[in-house]
Amino acid sequence: MTNKPMYIRLAVAGALALSMQACSIPLLTTKKADTKLPAQFNNQSTNIQTQSTENTANLNWKDFFDDAYLPGLIDIAIANNKEVNIMAQRISMAKNEIQARRGEYLPFVSFGAGADLEKVGRFTRNGAVEESLEIKEGKAFPEPLPNYQFGLYSSWELDVWKKLRNATKVAGMEYMASIEGKNFLVTNLVAEIANAYYELIALDNQLDNLAQNIQIQQNALQVTKELKQYARATSLAVKRFEAEVKKNQSRQYVIKQQQVELENRINFLLGRTPQPIQRASAGFMEIQPKMIQAGVPAQLLENRPDIRKAELELAAADLNIQVAKANFYPSFAIRAGVGFQAFNPKYLLNTPESLMYSLAGDIMAPLVNRNAITAVYKNANATQIQAAYDYEQTIINAYGEVANQLSNIDNLEKNYQLKTTQVQALTESVDVANQLFKSARAEYLEILLTQREALEAKGELIETKQKQMSAMVNLYRALGGGWK
Repeated sequence: MTNKPMYIRLAVAGALALSMQACSIPLLTTKKADTKLPAQFNNQSTNIQTQSTENTANLNWKDFFDDAYLPGLIDIAIANNKEVNIMAQRISMAKNEIQARRGEYLPFVSFGAGADLEKVGRFTRNGAVEESLEIKEGKAFPEPLPNYQFGLYSSWELDVWKKLRNATKVAGMEYMASIEGKNFLVTNLVAEIANAYYELIALDNQLDNLAQNIQIQQNALQVTKELKQYARATSLAVKRFEAEVKKNQSRQYVIKQQQVELENRINFLLGRTPQPIQRASAGFMEIQPKMIQAGVPAQLLENRPDIRKAELELAAADLNIQVAKANFYPSFAIRAGVGFQAFNPKYLLNTPESLMYSLAGDIMAPLVNRNAITAVYKNANATQIQAAYDYEQTIINAYGEVANQLSNIDNLEKNYQLKTTQVQALTESVDVANQLFKSARAEYLEILLTQREALEAKGELIETKQKQMSAMVNLYRALGGGWK
């Protein structure tokens, strides 16, 4: 062994040290996410196609919404919404983190200059050297001794275990995850504005329906007053009709307040102060929900920004384990410097006398009390497992949202058809009841009850139409549409 060259002995010693390091690293188990989804969505609605790979989520929201004003409102929101702008700054910070991590595995070079003054004791090693030597023939060391220097200094950690490069990749994945987070925010923002917009239009139609009903009730009140003059109706009937008119007139102001609050909510999402919201309320009841192609469940993994974000976070967590594991291994560094140094500034640039340089290499490895490194490594593993569960949960939640909206659209469609038939029947019954009341063949209570039922049924029909439009918007969002 003693006859072997020094570099062989060093290599053997290094290999043994690395073996000891590797043996002492805790054995941890990571988790692989389960991304299996059913082959098809269960769907009964005629407005949804689920047997094709074509997917409405790939449709730009400007093409999805057929409205004169809604696309313009969404445009304003994407540009001005405060949460979107806050998220944009987070993305910028994540991008800067990539630059910072990338710089860590490149050499650090800096310029330095300094000056100092030192007086050492005579009965010390340095004092004895200065006493017995001369700086040059006939010239003793100055007392105290000045020192001036400047030069370039460099340090470089050798990324042998790819710790720094993996950390840079982690930063890149986190940056892409932040972009997907912004996309998910935009998707929800588009859906929220669209839902609020259709709800506002529904309130407009509720107000019109109420105004029409008030007119019908006022006509009935006038007829009742005329019949009272001929002793064919009582004061009680007149008062009951008057009370019904006033009740519905007061409801108008409740709806108007709801409109104001909803307009202000939309303006908040648009990032501006309260102002009127332009909208196309006419023809709302004739709008047919858009035909949606749901595609296949596997497309959720590609189209949903929250799933893509969770996937990137899982990939970053996987790589972070390797970063944490590298802390157990030795680190290698090189330090170097070159410059000029002299006790007097006039000699500072004299070469080679004032020229100085240095070159050194370091190797450091944790041996004793590695609790902090072990804890970081275990936390990285736990974070990876957590990210895998988060990824699975996000996928399950996405599939559930789509399934819920598919069922919702189907049930709302059947509900709307039945409500339409009910409203038609009640509208006709109001006319019949009025004719019977005029001919004294029906009581005023029958008129009031019939008008009230017609008003409520028409209001429920408007509400069902609004829910149909919201279900369409929510399915578009659940499929991953709205951010492209």
